Amino acid sequence: MPFPPKSATKYTKKAKSPKKKRQFAHVANSMLKSGASEGSAIRAANAAVAGTTKPPKAKMGGPKISTSDMPRKRG
Repeated sequence: MPFPPKSATKYTKKAKSPKKKRQFAHVANSMLKSGASEGSAIRAANAAVAGTTKPPKAKMGGPKISTSDMPRKRG
């Protein structure tokens, strides 16, 4: 089912301007054309309109060490 630009407001609150509505429809329809499911197409279009296509922040690994766990210098 192709998505017209006016259907964007049904799936997201971020698509308020005509430009954002066209962007939503374009992304959703492109995903459907490439064989993605309707749910995946909507999620991708929401992310594109909201601008959340940035890569996730890297998390620093390793155990957390507090200063109370460190040995004290005696001297």
